Amino acid sequence: MSPASADTPTPDSHLIIDNVTKSFGSTQVLRGVSLSVHRGITTAIVGPSGSGKTTLLRLIAGFEAPDSGSIMLDGKVVADGTTLVPAHRRNVGYVAQDGALFPHLSVGENIAFGLDRRKFGGRSAVRNRVAELLAMVSLDPDYADRRPDELSGGQQQRVALARALAREPELMLLDEPFSALDAGLRVATRKAVAATLAAAGVTTILVTHDQGEALSFADQVAVMRRGVLAQIGNPFVVYTRPSDRETAEFLGDAVILDADLQGSLATCALGGIPVRRPTCQGRVHLMLRPEQIRIAETGAIRGTVLETDFFGPEVTVKLELHGPAANNGHKQTITIRHWNATLTKPGTELYLRVIGEGVAFPA
Repeated sequence: MSPASADTPTPDSHLIIDNVTKSFGSTQVLRGVSLSVHRGITTAIVGPSGSGKTTLLRLIAGFEAPDSGSIMLDGKVVADGTTLVPAHRRNVGYVAQDGALFPHLSVGENIAFGLDRRKFGGRSAVRNRVAELLAMVSLDPDYADRRPDELSGGQQQRVALARALAREPELMLLDEPFSALDAGLRVATRKAVAATLAAAGVTTILVTHDQGEALSFADQVAVMRRGVLAQIGNPFVVYTRPSDRETAEFLGDAVILDADLQGSLATCALGGIPVRRPTCQGRVHLMLRPEQIRIAETGAIRGTVLETDFFGPEVTVKLELHGPAANNGHKQTITIRHWNATLTKPGTELYLRVIGEGVAFPA
């Protein structure tokens, strides 16, 4: 498997990973991974557990050495068959899933641990720098005297980020840093961290298994599966034009329908759907996102509501399709999203229309 779209290395590439492999014993974890990250942008590496995300991050950080391939940081090779620059010489910040704060040190001491003391003339200068770093992560200076166990999970993650920023890294690595937080705190902390890193101009790589987090946090998304990068691109592209069915279904809810593709028009149970730049013809699997299927006032395609799930601002609606295009001898069901729970009660018959284009995969 090779990436359907890859970011080509340029003179502005801050990090270049070229054909990297890594095994632990007889288990190959990474298989020919290549990735280019431009300076100052945020890249999210997203994939299921066990796909190799954290291993790749540890190779970039210098905690592990690749078996083959090379890693170049800021124009210099830091790992290949003959070179291995240690982690402390790579000018890379690393924030782990649990923050990894020292429990016996105060917040201020945790942050000061990352400072280069040679740049500061005394305690006052260190204290001022700690206050600046706390402000960068939206925490008041008086937090410096608290212990880590006196902080919320989101505050601990912000302190961990401040400690990593204290080294003034050119590259920041975030390994599932928000996964232990509750939903509301997770969003707020993620936004604060993103704003801090953007303001500092730090190139950032986030590893996550959360598709929504990857799509909302990053300028570039790399989808990892079984040790390879299946697709690399901006969030809109990888979500709306996934490279294959598995990537499509991993990145979010997908409506998959059997279809007949002739040219750039796919005929399916929802009628004729345009397909952008098709790479196959004939019998295909057509992918649409649920939000592309809308309720209409009239039309040729109808559906009967079978069941709904209420999620506050929206409901997911399971429908059985009817109409000329859906009359193929067996029931066809799809699941869409809608905002009106009253309109979508079970048993209600609705007209449907499709907006936008679909994506076709070989059947």
